[in-house]
Amino acid sequence: MYPADLKYSKDHEWIRVEGNRGTVGITFYAQESLGDVVYVDLPQVGDEVAAGESFGTVESVKSVSDLYAPVSGKVVEVNQEVIDHPDLINKDPYGDGWLIVVEMSDPGELDDLMDAKAYEEMVKES
Repeated sequence: MYPADLKYSKDHEWIRVEGNRGTVGITFYAQESLGDVVYVDLPQVGDEVAAGESFGTVESVKSVSDLYAPVSGKVVEVNQEVIDHPDLINKDPYGDGWLIVVEMSDPGELDDLMDAKAYEEMVKES
């Protein structure tokens, strides 16, 4: 449910790091809590995001939730497929349901994130 190769934020985002880039999405727990996702608002390529700050929203049949960047940097890719088909977030949160790719400006911020085990413990307690 929580892939070991990812890092997780307290706000229920994940990041998969490849070099100085990180692919960002929301966790299984987050999409399950939201219910059926019907709309996603994401930044544009070239926009700057800051760790812990909102970079967009995800809307479900239940609510609208902010998306928070797990790291700071420049958006270098946006998943157009998830904008056109928001239900991909529910179907495949760690695969086709990814949201953005960030070129990290401070990879040290990754140290502030949790591994899969710590994240799983956090959601068990909530």
